[in-house]
Amino acid sequence: MEQVITLYLKLFFMMTPFFVLSVFLIMSKRLTSSEKKQIILKLSITVLIISLVFLIFGQYIFSLFGITLDAFKIGAGTVLFLSALEMIKGGTEVPEGPEGSNKRGVDFAIVPLAIPVTVGPGMIGILMVIGAELDGLADTIVVVLALIAAVVSVAAVLLFSNKIQRLLGQQGLEVLPKITGLFVSAIGAQIVFSGIHGFFVGALAVQ
Repeated sequence: MEQVITLYLKLFFMMTPFFVLSVFLIMSKRLTSSEKKQIILKLSITVLIISLVFLIFGQYIFSLFGITLDAFKIGAGTVLFLSALEMIKGGTEVPEGPEGSNKRGVDFAIVPLAIPVTVGPGMIGILMVIGAELDGLADTIVVVLALIAAVVSVAAVLLFSNKIQRLLGQQGLEVLPKITGLFVSAIGAQIVFSGIHGFFVGALAVQ
């Protein structure tokens, strides 16, 4: 259970829920409550499917391109760390959806809300790393449960978006992504160090 909770928290923060919240609030201004719920449901399903694809097939992508896990850890961790720095600095821009995406009847749940806002390059990289390290059915179940819990939590944040906005105000909404960025940067740095450690251990073993 402790392993599920730890992994859940990592995945939740890597989905940058409060940046997702900011984007959702901007792009759903003209939508009714029912339309917002449809967007959130479609977002959740899309994020879960995309995440499972990268989680399950990541190791085959490594084999196909001849990439070692340690090398990918360094690359993915670096991308995640740089993305987190942009969030901390406040340099992350709200992606533009299809023309007229703020109007009723136009769907922005998949692009840009699911990809690349919720599942960005850093998140994809981490999912592939986690998938490559899975060891048996028990590990897979733990990761999938944590992933589902993270997606449900992001959906809950969006469902209560208006209440959160009233509670925190504009300044609070600007601060929360920066706090998320701090956690994400620490996760990215840890993954980079893990990749470097694995690389040197492997090099020494060969010698």
